[in-house]
Amino acid sequence: MFKILKNFFDFCNAEDRKRFYVSIVLSLLQAMLEALKIPAIACMLKALLDDNVTSKTCITCLCIMLISIIGAGIAKSKATMLQTEGGYNTCANKRMQLAEHLRYLPMGYYNENSLGHIMSVTTNTMQNLENVATRVVMLVCSGLLSTAVITVMLLCFDWRIGLILCGGLAVFFVINSGMMKESASMAKQKVEKDSALVAKVIEYIQGIFEVRTFRLTGKRSKDLNIAIDENENANSAMELKLIPYMTLQSFWLKALGTIVVLTSIMLHIGGNMDLFTTIIMIISSYLIYAQLDNAGKYSALLRTVDVSVKQAQAILATPQIDISGEEIQPEHFDISAEKIGFAYEKKKIIDGVTLNIPEHTTTAIVGPSGGGKTTLTSLLSRFWDVDEGKVTLNGRDVREYSMDALMRNYSFVFQRVYLFADTIANNIRFGQPEAPIEKVIDASKKACCHDFIMQLPDGYDTVIGEGGVSLSGGEKQRISIARAIMKDSPIIVLDEATANVDPENEADLMKAIDALTKEKTIIMIAHRLKTVRNADQIIVIDGGHIAQQGTHNELMQTDGIYRRFVESRRNAASWRL
Repeated sequence: MFKILKNFFDFCNAEDRKRFYVSIVLSLLQAMLEALKIPAIACMLKALLDDNVTSKTCITCLCIMLISIIGAGIAKSKATMLQTEGGYNTCANKRMQLAEHLRYLPMGYYNENSLGHIMSVTTNTMQNLENVATRVVMLVCSGLLSTAVITVMLLCFDWRIGLILCGGLAVFFVINSGMMKESASMAKQKVEKDSALVAKVIEYIQGIFEVRTFRLTGKRSKDLNIAIDENENANSAMELKLIPYMTLQSFWLKALGTIVVLTSIMLHIGGNMDLFTTIIMIISSYLIYAQLDNAGKYSALLRTVDVSVKQAQAILATPQIDISGEEIQPEHFDISAEKIGFAYEKKKIIDGVTLNIPEHTTTAIVGPSGGGKTTLTSLLSRFWDVDEGKVTLNGRDVREYSMDALMRNYSFVFQRVYLFADTIANNIRFGQPEAPIEKVIDASKKACCHDFIMQLPDGYDTVIGEGGVSLSGGEKQRISIARAIMKDSPIIVLDEATANVDPENEADLMKAIDALTKEKTIIMIAHRLKTVRNADQIIVIDGGHIAQQGTHNELMQTDGIYRRFVESRRNAASWRL
C-alpha cells in the first residue's frame, strides 16, 4: 500500500506533489482536531462523575468542541482544495506531457501499439487518475492518519486498550494485504479490458462505412459486444473477488470495537479500570474506526491507480528519437540519401537507396504498391530514422538538426487529410495560431478555397466536425494546402495528394498545388500521369530499391516499370462505356 502511494506521489510533478504533502499535513491536523472531541467529552464526563458541573466546565467543553469542529472543518476544506488542485493539475500536466512525448516517438511505436491502447491511456487512464486516484489516495491517507492519532491518544488513557487496538490494527492490515494481492492480479486485467474495449469502439466507428457497405453489422457488432462483455466480466470479477475482503475488513473493525467495549467493561467489573476511563473507552470505540473503514474499502482501488500510473510511465519511458540536435538554418534545400537502409520487424523495406534532390526541383516517386514509396519519403523527412547510411539536408545529416529546426523546413499534404473540430480559420492557421485573418484569407485564395469557405454559414468562423466530416474530400484537401501555404516551408512533400479527388475539384486542386509548390523543393508520390510527367526527375521504387531513375522522356525510351505504368494508364483512359 505504502509503495503504491509513494509511486503515485513520485508520478506527480514537484508543485503538485507539494500540494499533496501539504494536504496530508492538513489531514493530520484535521485528525488531531477531530480527536479533541474525546478530551471535551472526558472533561464533561469527569465533571458529571464528580458532581462538579459548573459554567466554567460547560464553557471549557464547548470551546474545545468548537475548536474541534470548526478547526477540523477548515483543515478538511483546505486539504480537499489542495487535493483537488493537485489531482486535476497532475492529470492535465501529464496529458500534455504524454502528448508532447508521443510527438517524438519513433513511428514504429504506433505500429506496435494499438490506437485503442494509446487513446485509453491518454483518456481513460488519465480520467481514472483524475477522478478516482486523488480521492482514493487521500481517503486512505486520511483514514490511516486519523486512526493513528486516536490510537496514540487511547494509549495515553489506558495502555491495555491501546495494545488491543494495535493488535487489532495488525490483523486489519493482514486482511488488507490479502485484498491488495487479490486486487493486483485483477487490476491489470481490468485495465487491459478497458483498453481493448476502447480499441474495438474506435475500430467500429472508423470502419462504420465499410461495415454498412459490406453488411458486416452483425459480425462487427459481435466483436464489439464481446469486448463489452469481457470488460463487464473483468470489472464484475474484480468486484466479486474483493467484496469478501472488504466485508471481512468491515466486520473485523466492528468486532474490534466490540472487543474494546467488552474488555473495558470486564476491566471495570474486575476493579482494574475506573468508571471514567471505561466510559471514555466505550465512546472512543465508536470513533476510532470510522475513517479507517472507508480507507480499507477504497484501498482496493489503489492497485488500479498503480496500474494506471505504470501505463502512463511506460509511454513516458519509451525512448524518443533523438530530437536534441542543433538549431540549424540551412542556406540551401537540396536533399541527399546515401546508401540508406531501413527494416521494420526484420523485414527490409528500403535497401541501399542513393539519390539526390536538388533544391527548387520536383522529384516524383512512383512504383508498385508496397514497394517502399511512402517509407522512403518518411526517411527523407525523418519521420523514421534510417538503419543504414544517412539522409542529408544542405549537406548536413538530418539527425544533426533538432527536430523542430528540421520540421520548420517541411510541409506535408497527405492523401488522407485530418482537420480538427474547430473553425476553418484555426485549421488553416494551425502552424501559426497567432496569424491574422488577412494572412489566412490570402493563403485560402492561393489554395482556391476562399470561395467555398465564404459560402459557409459563418465563413472562416464556421466550426467543422472532427476530421472535417462536413466537407468534401476536395475541400478538405484544399484547406490542408492552405495550411501548408501558411507554413511556407521550402520543402513540400505530397503523398498521393490528388489520388481521391473528383474531376470537379481536380482543376482547383491543381491550381492550389501550383501555388503551394512555386519555387519549392518538391517530393511527390503520385499515380496520375499528369502530375508525374513534368517532374525534373522520376524515381521508380520497387522492392525497396531504385529500379529506374530519370525524366519522363528518358524512362519512356526504356522498357521497364515506368513505361508499363504509363501505358496502363493510357489504356485505362481510353476505356469507354
